Amino acid sequence: MAAAHASLLLEIGTEELPVKALPELARSLCEGVLAGLARRGIAHDASAARALYTPRRLAVYVPAVALAQPEQRSERRGPALAAGRDAQGEPTRALLGFAQGCGVAVQDLETVQTDKGAWYVHRAVKAGERTAALLPQILLEAVAAMPIPRPMRWGAREAGFARPVHWLVLLLGEEVVEADLFGLRADRMSRGHRFHHPGPVWISDADGYVDALRGAHVLVDPDERRERIRAGVEAAAGAAGSARITAENLEQVNGLVEWPVAIACDFDRDYLQVPAEALVSTMEANQKFFPVLDADGRLSARFVGVANLESRDPDQVRRGYERVIRPRFADARFFFDEDLRQGLESMQGGLASVTYQARLGSYADKVERVEALVERVAPHTGADPAQARRAAALSRADLMSRLVGEFPELQGIAGRYYADAAGEDDEVAIAIDEAYRPRYAGDAIAATPTGRALAIAERLDTLAGGFAAGLKPSGNKDPFALRRSGLGLARTLIEGAVDLDLPTHLELAVEALAPAAWATPSGAVDPAVGDLRSERMRMAAELYDFVLDRLRGYYGDQGVPVERFEAVASVRPASLYDFDRRLRALGEFVKLPEAEALAAANKRIRNILRKAGEPVPDRVETGLLTEEAERALQAAVLAAEADTAAALASRDYVAVLSRLAQLKPVVDAFFDHVMVMAEDAAVRGNRLALLRRLSDRFLAIADISQLSVA
Repeated sequence: MAAAHASLLLEIGTEELPVKALPELARSLCEGVLAGLARRGIAHDASAARALYTPRRLAVYVPAVALAQPEQRSERRGPALAAGRDAQGEPTRALLGFAQGCGVAVQDLETVQTDKGAWYVHRAVKAGERTAALLPQILLEAVAAMPIPRPMRWGAREAGFARPVHWLVLLLGEEVVEADLFGLRADRMSRGHRFHHPGPVWISDADGYVDALRGAHVLVDPDERRERIRAGVEAAAGAAGSARITAENLEQVNGLVEWPVAIACDFDRDYLQVPAEALVSTMEANQKFFPVLDADGRLSARFVGVANLESRDPDQVRRGYERVIRPRFADARFFFDEDLRQGLESMQGGLASVTYQARLGSYADKVERVEALVERVAPHTGADPAQARRAAALSRADLMSRLVGEFPELQGIAGRYYADAAGEDDEVAIAIDEAYRPRYAGDAIAATPTGRALAIAERLDTLAGGFAAGLKPSGNKDPFALRRSGLGLARTLIEGAVDLDLPTHLELAVEALAPAAWATPSGAVDPAVGDLRSERMRMAAELYDFVLDRLRGYYGDQGVPVERFEAVASVRPASLYDFDRRLRALGEFVKLPEAEALAAANKRIRNILRKAGEPVPDRVETGLLTEEAERALQAAVLAAEADTAAALASRDYVAVLSRLAQLKPVVDAFFDHVMVMAEDAAVRGNRLALLRRLSDRFLAIADISQLSVA
């Protein structure tokens, strides 16, 4: 009996594809093929499907693909039974037309009884299409959906792709599927390594594809190739130390080779006098080499290159790698030496001539604003204000250095080296570097008190200036990287345990901006701004909300439910460190058995207060408490306030919420026995005041009415 399933293989052979786009192109092609199979009801094992690729090919392998669609059943409803025949029992025009449209005689129609009456229907069963016949269209759709912003066209062909296509393989099991794409007819002939096996490679069946190419010196499985690179690089590093293998560099190299071979190389030790970050940047970003670190984690005079072939003369490859890196290292050493001769103080003087942003002035203006801000921030991080101010004064000087001009990614890092060379205090030198942290997602925050103070002050000024100058993010556009600044600020405050009043410091940052920041390009104050003072206050509040928005994703990545975040955000804590403590306390509160009922009761209280439509008295009058349940609640609330005063003052929110959880029985009894909206206005107002007092105690931490703890 013939098999009902077979593995599917698609391979598009090309000229070298763009390295950074390779994984996404392969993933998109695979997803497009799987979607096409699914849309047509063709059974397949999607969980075992694989996106395969090398620099010269994109491939999709899908096991257990059904050779045909299942039977296609259809039911088409026609006219009602009563409308299908006339008084003489003859078919009406409506029934005849329906039968003709279905391609059958009237007597071949069936009837169906529904709750809305009886109807004529036509039921049909159609054999499913062969998968091989459907694959060409599936392939066209998958290719059309790929993220190729600027398709290339070559020769006289009209079809475009990321790079010119030279061969096409399409197999269903052992059989070649007839298909035409990019002016090529599909067959089973792949291509091997450009040098080791330049000729065609016979693919006998889809399941043998990976092994067949491996025999032709092509590792088409990116996971296998990646691990071969990692193991080869680590082995080549050998006794000299350990290779620095970053995920980004490993992925770049993985997209450049089909048959990786690691080559150990060396460079002149004199270059180690240059900042290691500059050498590492050159090796990784420019040459895609892997630096080797010594036993102490310092850069050694050794690196590993990865060739795309097994050379008969590895020494020649090694010499080529060492030769290509030498000019870049020489440039870095020259720039570094020249910068040391100039000195950081001299560089600082040039900042006045460099525009930071048209409305925000020069980099010297920015430094001046940050100096003033960092003095206010420093006490909150435990930093010395004078040291923090000195670090701020020198923080942007390295922008004028030759080294940063050649290696922009060394901003701050170069400044640390130059500050050390100039004899600046270690805390100052380190802070110049740490001011940029976190530099990227996942990077650590500044580790020193002065570094944290400077990182906070820098971001306060960047956010205030960006918003004032009309550069706030919109959609995918964020020209000033304000989202990154906002998250970096929030992370530094939270993870650094910096208990700082954020709204107040945002107001300070906004007020520090020169009037020109709020002016039109012509220089006149923008009439739309109106009262500048009130506009500054409004913008500070907007900036606070902007920073909170960054925290939604931050806590979402940690698995914090959104309603828990909103419960704290709604009370707008001034300190983000305090915000975090409240959020953690809610995580403990929701574990309590009373949490669900208290959240529901608070929601009920908030709704009652909102709908009351009348002023609520400021205090509860004991003499107006007529019901035992409301007197009990009043006593319980007063006791809870007294018991939690010290814990609330010390921000022991877990203790406060645990104590408030004990109010559940009296709150339940109150709602069971007391009519809040009494006819007597005084009694009604007194009960509303009692409920507000209870609600306010919870609101001192968070709006627990927003919690969902069921």
